[in-house]
Amino acid sequence: MTKVTVAEEWLNSCSGCEIAILNIGDVLVDLLVNNIEFVHIPVIMDKKYYGQTGEEKELSIPEAVVGIVSGSVRNEEHKEVLLEMRKKCQILIALGTCATNGGIPALINMYSNEELNKFVYCDSPTTDCAEPPTENIPPLLDKCYALDEFVDVDIYLPGCPPHPDWITAAVLALLEGKTEFKMPERSVCDTCPLIRERKKGFDDIKRILETPEFDPDKPLDEMRCLLEQGFICLGPVTRAGCGGKGKPPRCLSTRMPCRGCYGPIRKDAKPMMDYMGALASVGFDPMKMPDRRGYLARFSGAHGVLKKIG
Repeated sequence: MTKVTVAEEWLNSCSGCEIAILNIGDVLVDLLVNNIEFVHIPVIMDKKYYGQTGEEKELSIPEAVVGIVSGSVRNEEHKEVLLEMRKKCQILIALGTCATNGGIPALINMYSNEELNKFVYCDSPTTDCAEPPTENIPPLLDKCYALDEFVDVDIYLPGCPPHPDWITAAVLALLEGKTEFKMPERSVCDTCPLIRERKKGFDDIKRILETPEFDPDKPLDEMRCLLEQGFICLGPVTRAGCGGKGKPPRCLSTRMPCRGCYGPIRKDAKPMMDYMGALASVGFDPMKMPDRRGYLARFSGAHGVLKKIG
């Protein structure tokens, strides 16, 4: 049986998505032995963009059937690598919320590059003021982008990081000859076991460091909804799936509110607007919420969702 070739790249990312690939575990070993072959994956395989000794004049990535890209696009090098991946790969997977929606790095879209450099190289409390470096540094783009703002993406696997269940399901679907794979368009609330009492009325938002009301001797499905308890839980506007296939949400399983890491429920959703309604439904004035833009778009600031303040 001919193995399916796979190329993987990481752009503006933290490597959490690559760790999620490794967390597939024994299934990954079976896939590597019998079904797939990584021809390019910089996180674990030495492959120079310009030839092993720098003899090439143009960036090159091996051709592959499947391309997997994690991270957002923040500088010219990221953009160049992404365009090459799209050119060389038949099917392109955006892996992780940075790739699908900008992720945490896209919070910078509320500020200009000049403001960024001023803080990092001058205003930071631990920095002696200096000019930003310019030599051997890829120029920044004007903002942080998701992959599909530059190239066509075939499969979206959001998450910070994505659950190994979904990565496995997507790869197995491709091996079966399918060219499409979509995660369910459901909210975290749809899969949350906590009790919603439909009661309104709390005056102040509770800090995430506070302990919610629950009985440690009782199961999760006997605990009251965290949003109704006054915690900012982004479950109503976040795509389900963080717990894996058929499992409860990971944060809520530990009795912590959802932080929104799987991004919007669907591509055309507007979480910031939708969440104002969720807050109003439990009796809280949305205008009292501090840093509404940064909090509600913490993982989804690309696609023009977050723009420069002022």
